[in-house]
Amino acid sequence: MRYLRVLGRFWGTALAAELEYRGNFLLAALSALGAAAGSLFGISLLYQGGYQPGGWKFEEALLVLAAFLMMDSFAFTLLSPNLNRVVEQVQKGTLDFVLLKPLDSQFWLSFRTLAPWSLSDGIIGLSLWFYAGYRLGLGLADYGVGSGLLAVAFVMLYSLWFIISASSIWFVKVANATEVLRALLEAGRFPVQAFPVAYRFIFTFVVPVAFLTTVPAEAALGRLTPANLGLALLIALFLLLFSRVFWRFALRSYTSASS
Repeated sequence: MRYLRVLGRFWGTALAAELEYRGNFLLAALSALGAAAGSLFGISLLYQGGYQPGGWKFEEALLVLAAFLMMDSFAFTLLSPNLNRVVEQVQKGTLDFVLLKPLDSQFWLSFRTLAPWSLSDGIIGLSLWFYAGYRLGLGLADYGVGSGLLAVAFVMLYSLWFIISASSIWFVKVANATEVLRALLEAGRFPVQAFPVAYRFIFTFVVPVAFLTTVPAEAALGRLTPANLGLALLIALFLLLFSRVFWRFALRSYTSASS
């Protein structure tokens, strides 16, 4: 409960600060609409002439795109504003002040602020999720299972991003690695089955792009096998625990600004 109260203070302060520039929401919404329209146009081109990439119908592919938009919103709303600052804090020595606070340092670094204007991508993605589900005749149970796998995907993405950010204790240019991760995640706009076999392997076992967007869509469609469900949960749990252990290990190598 203590951490929930602190989280409320964190986000309440961030919202109060961001609301001073309310015009940003309109600009962010227009930008999100333009990006979503571009993605829809790109997917529609693939379905010209009755072609179905990977055997996915157009409405089913819309579920994947919706999952991607919600994942992208999560990244820009929470991950980028917080975890991208870890590099700066290490370089300037302000990480010292974080470590001295009576809060868990990973919690502070992960949830200190947020960028609410990026929620527009998530709203568009959620609307597209329900629209595609309506066209496909999905029920409440289908939405529930799909949403559960989306939550698992959020844990995966957070863990990967935090691990990269934590490596800034040894390496300075980890921002480049974050951009590489984001570039790879762009493949999540499309069902993983639409890619050649070699790419499917990479997007499943090297960078788990498939588990971030395709698997939640498959779960909503009732195609998720027990093996894939177990694998998704196992990967998410492993990455989360590894991010925790990795952060503790990284702090052993951290030399504060005063040392």
